[in-house]
Parts: sequence; C-alpha cells; structure tokens
Amino acid sequence: MIQVRRLDTRADGFEAEFARINAIDLATDPAIEQTVEAVLADVRARGDAALLEYSARFDRVQATQVAELEITAKEMRGALDGLPAHQRGALLAAAERIRAFHQRQFDRLAAGDWTDTEADGTVTGQRITPLDRVGLYVPGGKAAYPSSVLMNALPARVAGVRDLVMVVPTPNGERDPLVLAAACIGGVTRAFAVGGAQAIAALAYGTQTIASVDKIVGPGNAYVASAKRRVFGTVGIDMIAGPTEIWVIADASAHPDWVAMDLFSQAEHDELAQAILLTPDPRLADAVAASIVRLLPQQPRRDIIAASLARRGALVTTRDLQEAAALVNRAAPEHMEIVTQDPQAVLATIRHAGAIFIGHYSSEALGDYCAGPNHVLPTVRTARFASPLGVYDFVKRSNVINVSAAGARALAPIAATLARGERLEAHAQSAELRAGPPATSGAA
Repeated sequence: MIQVRRLDTRADGFEAEFARINAIDLATDPAIEQTVEAVLADVRARGDAALLEYSARFDRVQATQVAELEITAKEMRGALDGLPAHQRGALLAAAERIRAFHQRQFDRLAAGDWTDTEADGTVTGQRITPLDRVGLYVPGGKAAYPSSVLMNALPARVAGVRDLVMVVPTPNGERDPLVLAAACIGGVTRAFAVGGAQAIAALAYGTQTIASVDKIVGPGNAYVASAKRRVFGTVGIDMIAGPTEIWVIADASAHPDWVAMDLFSQAEHDELAQAILLTPDPRLADAVAASIVRLLPQQPRRDIIAASLARRGALVTTRDLQEAAALVNRAAPEHMEIVTQDPQAVLATIRHAGAIFIGHYSSEALGDYCAGPNHVLPTVRTARFASPLGVYDFVKRSNVINVSAAGARALAPIAATLARGERLEAHAQSAELRAGPPATSGAA
C-alpha cells in the first residue's frame, strides 16, 4: 500500500516540506568523473583503438575495426521495412507530426535573415545558417528509445544540418530495429554501434573512422552526461538533463484516474522522477490518492513508480489556482498539465515550464511521442532560462556589417576613442585609416 505525501499550503511547515521534495543533489560522482576523464583522454589520443577496447569492455561487442560497428543505411532501411505494420505506421505518423511542427518552427526562423541600410549606405544585419555536422546520442542500455531519435534528428534535418551522426550502445551486439527504423526516417547519415563516454569522445574529438561534429545532442546516463559536460567548448551540447518532472494543476473538473495515470507516466521513468498534483479542491486530491492506490498494482513498473512518488511526489492542496501557478513558476518543471475548466486563464499566469499541456485530453504521454513539439526539455528548474530543443539549436547567427565610406568617417572617431581607452592603439589606427581620403592600393 502506497501512501502519497499530502501537503497543504496553509499548513505550518509547508515551505520546508516543499523545499525538501524539490531539492535534488546534482553533484557528480568523483568515481564517474575520473573514469570519464580517462576515457575521453584515451579516445582522443588513440582514436579507433580505444573505441574498440571500450566497446569490448562495456558493451561486450567484439570487433577488429570500427567499420564493423557502423550501422549502414541499408541496415536502417531494412529495419524500417521489416517492422510490423502497426509499429511502422506509428513511427511514420509520429515522425510526420514532429517534422511538420519543426518545419513550421523553421519557417518562422528562416524569416530571421535581415538587413538594415542606414542613410549613409552602411548595412548591418544578420544571417542564419545551419550547423554542418551534429552528433546524436541515443540511449540503448536498459531500453530502446526510437522517440529520442525522431525528436533529435528531425529538427536537425529540418534546420538544414548536412551530416547527422548517430551513436547508440548495443550491449552484446543487439541492434534494436525500432531505433534503426527511426534513424532511417529521421535522416541519419551515419550511425555507429558505440555508446558511453567513449562515443561522446569520438563525436567531440574525432577518430580515424568517426569525424568530429559541431554539436552533440541527446540524453544518456551519468557517464554520458559527465562526458558532455567535459567536451562542451570543444563542441556545443544541447543540455545536461536531470530527472524527469511532471506537475499537474487541476480543479474539480479533472478525472482522478486520468490525473493519477499522468503522474505515473513520469514516475515510472526512475526513482528520482517527480510527479506533483496541485489543486484547490481537497476532494479531487482525495480522489486522486484513491486512484493511485487502486491503479498502481496494475503497473508493470509499480515498484519504480512507488519509489518515485514516495521520494519526490506529492498531492498539494492550494488556496486557489493562482497559488498553484505561483508554485509552478517557482519550481519551473519540465512538464506541466493544466486540467481545469478554464485552462487558458491559468496558462496566462505560467512563466516557467518546459512544456505546457492544456486541457483534459492533452496527456503528457502524447507529447513524448507524437504531438509534434519536441520532448527534449529543460529539467531541474532550468526552464527558468532554458528552452525545449528545436530548430534553433541547430542553426547559428552571423552578424553582417558592410560599412560605407561615409559611415566609416562617422564611426572612426567613436571607435578610436574607445579603443585608446582600452589601450588598443592598433584598433584605433585601423578605424582612423578609413576616415581619411581613399588610399591607393598597395598593389598599384
């Protein structure tokens, strides 16, 4: 029998308990850090040879050359063609919705190229161009994640990324056909059966077989997260993800079984996941608590769900919906659902959340797989300053400056004054040279 924590914002000690369930220690394990540092250095120094050794040690995959670990386009296409019809149909339908959403996102972004021409003829502006080469890490140790492939690959391809390199661990050499099929649909250009910190090192530094990339995206375990943290600067990364979170704001109109199952949907990920209900209606909280007790025994991952709810879950009774929204804004959760009679009114008060699901039929699970918007979201309060993965993460901006002769004469005194204030004389003279009459070409 599970007893889910019950909180009331009016009660003494609420703030302390609220802080406790939201506290999570993201400190890294020194042993993991030491192992990752050694792996990164080894792959950087020895390339393919180190990859082969780590693949044999960690994934129990024996190969004499990294080319044997490559997953070919033919194999990915074969995996797609060989899927049962219902799986192939679901994968294609999800991919189409994800691609369409990110295409709409890109169309708005692509309109971002702009220039302004000033009265003296000086032109300033901005160009937006895609990254050349992106690495996609796909988890593959305990489970297969084709949805992760689609969510990371499709926005990259929509943005115009030329080369998309996927790495995925294949313990004991087992290659999951759903993952390979998703890679085929997502437009992965090369793929390798390599995982862990060694795969991140290969993507960041390059080896004799795997060329280095410009950015690495995709979730992984603690070793992968540590490796991504360490190679940032050599390459870009998407984010360092923490445990998943779902917060639900609901009123008397919510169905308690639906709310309970939505809480389960994130709690089943792992014991550190967080699932919170906020409601001004204590009767709904009672009903959801009863639904949890009744429905939990039917869940295959009930032990994980129970541990998650006991450690970081809660059913919170608030004074009103406004107070519930204020608590959400403090927590900045990865996912939040608004299950109320007037969800738009609540939405207007939400400032910090990775993804917001509105209305009774918008379950977070649909967002994970096929609604269209990206499911790679900021966690652990980073939604205060970070955003979901999207085409924006696969493009970069370049400033464009085309200064006219008249503009150079007007700007040179300003630049020279500031440059000399910083004791950078060459800067000052470089600007002033353009302020005088046109110089004769040295070649002349």
